[in-house]
Amino acid sequence: MAVNVKVGLIGALDMLKFKNMAKVREKHIQAAPAKEVCGDFAINANGAALHPAFIDVAVLDIINHDSAGAKTFILGKEDGTALPYFRAGQYLSLKLQIGDSYITRPYSISSAPKLALEGKYAVTVRKNPEGFAADWMLENLKKGDKIVISSPQGEFYYEGLRDSSNVVALAGGSGITPFLSMACAIRDGAEDFNLTILSGSRTEADILFKNEFDEICETCDKVKIVHVLSEEDREGYEHGFITAELIQKYASDEYSVFICGPEAMYKFEADEIKKLGLPERLVRRETLGVTKNVAEREDFPKEAVGKSFKVTVKQGPAEYVIEAASTEPLLTAFERAGIKAPSRCRSGECGWCRSRLVSGEVYLPEENEGRRWADKEYGFIHPCASFPVSDLLVEVPGEYY
Repeated sequence: MAVNVKVGLIGALDMLKFKNMAKVREKHIQAAPAKEVCGDFAINANGAALHPAFIDVAVLDIINHDSAGAKTFILGKEDGTALPYFRAGQYLSLKLQIGDSYITRPYSISSAPKLALEGKYAVTVRKNPEGFAADWMLENLKKGDKIVISSPQGEFYYEGLRDSSNVVALAGGSGITPFLSMACAIRDGAEDFNLTILSGSRTEADILFKNEFDEICETCDKVKIVHVLSEEDREGYEHGFITAELIQKYASDEYSVFICGPEAMYKFEADEIKKLGLPERLVRRETLGVTKNVAEREDFPKEAVGKSFKVTVKQGPAEYVIEAASTEPLLTAFERAGIKAPSRCRSGECGWCRSRLVSGEVYLPEENEGRRWADKEYGFIHPCASFPVSDLLVEVPGEYY
């Protein structure tokens, strides 16, 4: 059935203009000079400012926590310009050169989010007998030193659409740092939820940020802290470990649980939290760090225990051949050999170190298995949480800073 459509003069001119658009564009292109088109777009500038890959900062100040064997490093730009904003609970990945090794270490931001607008982040580092970077930083980093950091990373923060308005935070040792940032954010009005912190320490002298939390609790009724001492029984403190019974003692009728602490704490709390009967969405865990003592695990290949393997690393046009022990993550072996390999969370979660395993076999602890299905299918691994159990050929992306 034919339909007659009447087109007015203006409509006809619009159609003619559209028909000739290609010719008009070509005319302008041919008339333009043959030079590169340059321009700064506001959206790109804002994106680069809020989500930079790396940030050059200096150590602006150092706060000593002598009794707790820790230091807080105030990091920022020397000109005082603002740093990318963050959610309380996120972390920074610090890039350090120690001798011939280029390494990264993730540290939770312990300062209030609003300080980022003043050009400052704070990270707190505690002495670690088994550590490498922590003790080096405590002994060597000084005011004025320059380091490179990532933008704020991680998803260990409060989200109202998922989490209860009442949060019980379980902190072990230096795992208190993200909760200090959360407490500051609540006090400053940047976050709105009720935070009860059960903070585990060995003795009263080991407690980190006691005065800071006392000041916040005095002025903000949404924040409460309970100190739990495992090796001292003192008045005014809980004694022992953070058990399901202790959590229930201080929890409200409906609550989320946030956990941050050492590996031993995660293992202990896993059984305690099961007793609470909480749905999985209400239990949040900070990045665990890579599993230690993997050779003791039942599913670790017994024939690989105590052995080292040859690892061929291809990185762009460069190729390296190194030795790697079966009980150390590949990333650690890369760093020890002076290879600049990308990494951030060092827990097998973020995927920043994603590399292609061309040949050979690796062991990945179940709790550090954060790969996507496609990566598993097509042979990609996270070197930060992969342990060699044969000779390997690995293609590693470049990281230049």
